[in-house]
Amino acid sequence: DLEDLKKVFEACGFKDVKTIATSGNVAFSAALAEAAVVKKAEAELKKRLGMETPVHLRSRDELKKMVQADPYKKFSIPDDAKCVITFLDATTKPAIKLPHEQDLTSILIIKDGVAYSFYRPNPKGAVFMKVLEKAFGKGVTTRTWDMINRLVT
Repeated sequence: DLEDLKKVFEACGFKDVKTIATSGNVAFSAALAEAAVVKKAEAELKKRLGMETPVHLRSRDELKKMVQADPYKKFSIPDDAKCVITFLDATTKPAIKLPHEQDLTSILIIKDGVAYSFYRPNPKGAVFMKVLEKAFGKGVTTRTWDMINRLVT
């Protein structure tokens, strides 16, 4: 529930807390170092919601730089494709050679701890998440490129 998620981040002492759509994204202000914010948010999610979930933190400026750099423009993306980004954690060691293609999913590049990919409709369903999880493990989070663009506008 989005209201519960908002309350978790408010309980951390963060300001201007706002949930974005149903994506699990939360915007807020904090006067702490990044590592402290992540630690506090992860602990509060576990305490209040019983969820052990990795928190991936990016500032609005970092997201704006990603959007302005637009790594996708270097690639030919099919019209029916959906672009997604995967925030990797510091321990992620991908065991794949890039670009990597599997089950209509293409992992293009990794830059600054972010994997840029796209997937196309697959008769097997949403297998793109399985491809990304196999490549990067479970300590990651994936969002659509459209959502990242929405977050910075």
